[in-house]
This record gives sequence, structure tokens and C-alpha cells, in this order.
Amino acid sequence: MITSRRAAALAGVLAFTLAAAACGSSSKSTSSTTSGASTSTGGSTSAPASSSPSTSPANLKATLNGSGSTFVKAFLQAGIASFTKANSGVTINYAGGGSGKGRQDLAAANITDFAGSDSPIPAADLPTFKGGTVLYFPVVVAPITVSYNAGIDKLQLSSDTIAKIFQRQVKTWDDATIAADNPGVKLPSTQIVVVHRSDSSGTTANFTSFLDKASGSGGSGVWTLKSGSTVQWPTDSQAGNGSTGVVQLVKQTAGAIGYVDYSDAKAAGLKWAQVKNQAGKFVDATLDGASAAVSGAAVSADLTFSAVWTRGDASYPITAQTWILVYQNQTDKDKGTAMKAFLHYLLADGQALAPTVDYAPIPKILASTAIAQLDKIQLPA
Repeated sequence: MITSRRAAALAGVLAFTLAAAACGSSSKSTSSTTSGASTSTGGSTSAPASSSPSTSPANLKATLNGSGSTFVKAFLQAGIASFTKANSGVTINYAGGGSGKGRQDLAAANITDFAGSDSPIPAADLPTFKGGTVLYFPVVVAPITVSYNAGIDKLQLSSDTIAKIFQRQVKTWDDATIAADNPGVKLPSTQIVVVHRSDSSGTTANFTSFLDKASGSGGSGVWTLKSGSTVQWPTDSQAGNGSTGVVQLVKQTAGAIGYVDYSDAKAAGLKWAQVKNQAGKFVDATLDGASAAVSGAAVSADLTFSAVWTRGDASYPITAQTWILVYQNQTDKDKGTAMKAFLHYLLADGQALAPTVDYAPIPKILASTAIAQLDKIQLPA
């Protein structure tokens, strides 16, 4: 449950921008602009009160299969356990595998019923989705940590410094670039080992989007590797499969640094850096920081958005979001009915599970809009 201290902090989040236009299709692959008129609102980021899984349509019977984001896996596992306990006729399997695999499996139209993705579908991939229009349902947000294993108790890093480290322009921990971010801190001469994801990953997409916005084409120009679910990393870096693969490499390799989902980094006991945000503040990776980041995000009519590098003193600059992707036109009535009920649970009562597994719930207005979008899901007769 959300503690009173966190609830009070979340209640102070302001200026969440939401497109007032009716929810559209998934034809856009980016979410940096707001379509249609917009409105601004404050208040808690918790979802609205709604029916519990026990009040889902009676006698639900279906098996749903999903794959994709490892970033959101812990939240989905908690949500699946709670929902299926109250709806014993429903079985839900979620395989993970990375956002790219999730989108690929859903595109095939006969492998999975839904996908978890931390980034929107690239425009070039839209024609491969054989089931037609895809709807986006945002479920949680959380930080991406810059985790390290260098014998340093506290570390501060700016986006330019992170960019130089991951491009292998800064190769030792006592480099003057790192020292400039950490005045008075004794830094070791250990060689830096860069660790990244080997799979097509939404975490990679959001991490590199941060670097591109803050220090690449949208910033200082230091970052040159661009952004995407995969990028061409330096050949002397190391790759881990999934978030757990990166965790293992960072934990067992002296001098390592990698980008790791908050829930996995916390569970593994990793140390992570405070990162300088757009306001010039070094901020810790926390759920409150993620909530502050999403409060400044511009949400498009199809409910895509980016919580990376948003404004605000408390905003954590590498905040990721996850959507559940489903086809608007369902081909199996039982599966479609169960899918709608499960999504409704995740967007309503299921939001209370988010902080218990180290995610922040989405803002109330966004949850309400996503619930309304459930009416767009079409079931066969």
C-alpha cells in the first residue's frame, strides 16, 4: 500500500499534461508532442476507485499469453497473481524477453494476446502488425538507475559524463570528467567496464533517449550513438540479456557500470548514481522522483508519452513508462473479455500494487482516460 508519507508527496505533483482529444490509434511512434487541446491538473497519481477483480464479469474463462518488457515484469506478476486469484477461470502467462520481442510476438498475431513495451511501436514496424490497430494502455512508471560497482559510496553524474562513459571516452573512475561531478570525493583508478542490454529493450530505448535529449541532438552534442531499442555500442563493452543479465554483470565485475531497472537494482542491492536533471539538480532514483517526472510529460491522444528528461526540481531524468499493447479488434470473445477485465484491474485497484513492487502508479487522470479507452476494444459476436 502507499504510505502516508509517499501519498502526501504524490499529492503535491502538479501540471500533468493530457491531450483532451479523444484517444486515437497507435499510428504515431513518438510521443514528444501533445495532440489536440491540453489541460493541466494536480492531485494524487493513484488510480481512481473502481471495481475489484472480484466484480469482473462472472465466469471468465480464458488463457492469455503475453511477452515483452522485463522492466514491468515484477508488477505484472503481482497483478496477474491478484487478478487470477479472484478469477480462477483465467490463466495469464507473461514471458518477458524484452520490449522488442513483445512487440514482435504481438505483431505475428498468433503468438501472444498482449505485449509489455516501454517504448512505442516504431513507425517502420507498424505494417507488420497483422491484427490491425494497436491500443496503448499505460500501467506504471519507474526510474532507470545508473548502477555501478566501483567501491564508491556516493556518486553524482551529469548526462554529459554518462554519455562519455558509455561511449568509452572516459575509461577510468578517477577521470577528471567524473571528478568534476564529484568534488571532494576520492575516486579509484579502476578501469570502467560498460554494461548494456544485448536484447531489443525498452529500457535501452529510454536510457538512450535520455542521453539523446540531454546530451545529444537535443542538448550538448556529446552523445552520438542516437537512441533506440538497440544501438551500436562500443566493441569493448559487455552485454547482458535482459535486466537480470545486466544486474549479474554489474554485480560480479569490478569497475562495472550499467543501466538497470529500479526494481531489479534495488532487489540486487546495487549502488546507483544520483543523476543531474533538467533543473540542474542531482537527484536520486526514487519512486517520488519518477512521479515528479511523469507529472511533466506531454501525453498524446493515443496515450503514448515520454517521462524522460522532463522539467521540475524533483524530476528524476531517466524515468521509464510501460504500456500493455493489445489489438483493438479481438478475434476471440472469451479472451477479449478477460483481457478487458485484466486491463481494468491493472488500471484501477491494481495500481495500489505498484509501490509494493517498486513502481510508481500512473497519474489519476491518465488512469481514468485509459479505463475509458477500454470501450474501444471490439469483441466478436
